[in-house]
Amino acid sequence: MKAILKNNFSLRLIAYFLAFILMLSCKNSAISGLKNGDLLFVTAKETGLSGAINNVTQKQKNASFDHIGILQKDTNGTFVLHAAPKGGSQKQDLQDFLKDQSNDGQKVVVYRLKAPFRASIPYAVEKANAMLGKPYNFNYILDENSYYCSDFVERAFRKDHIFTLQPMTFIDPETGKTNEFWAAFYQKKNLKVPEGEPGCNPNGLAASEKLDRIKEL
Repeated sequence: MKAILKNNFSLRLIAYFLAFILMLSCKNSAISGLKNGDLLFVTAKETGLSGAINNVTQKQKNASFDHIGILQKDTNGTFVLHAAPKGGSQKQDLQDFLKDQSNDGQKVVVYRLKAPFRASIPYAVEKANAMLGKPYNFNYILDENSYYCSDFVERAFRKDHIFTLQPMTFIDPETGKTNEFWAAFYQKKNLKVPEGEPGCNPNGLAASEKLDRIKEL
């Protein structure tokens, strides 16, 4: 009887080990296919700031994002260059970035510049690194001393006009009026809602015809 129990326990251990190896293999395979300069879009939540951003910016039925970063692959590892409320403009290890999104219940979708535009990547990555250390722009109104996520990415690729700034809107498409979240958001800051001011957002960048959607991590 003891021998049978011991054998069953050993078989379970082997099964768990093989499942763990398979999981690591799939995960590493997905990451290994990434390229320097890939854009990592984070899916939007339905509520809070994330939901408010998506409410006034979503352009595609199958794409709904509230954050974006630039992938940097080099001899030192794989990193994400991005501007986030926690930490400002930063260079974060890819695994830590993915873990943060997973902990928040959000997914990451990879987009890649189409071939005619990939020559822009080396300079964009260099420019993004030069912008590291700047604080996060919590007003979402463009300035030269702080950046929000899509602003950070647009600036990195600005030299070659990969993305363009567009008039921002905070209008709820269902009501035709300023989204309640944003009205309260700017009222607390004693600022006028920057309707029509130049800006950008993750959904707008994802809709660019210069990008291909690659896969979900």
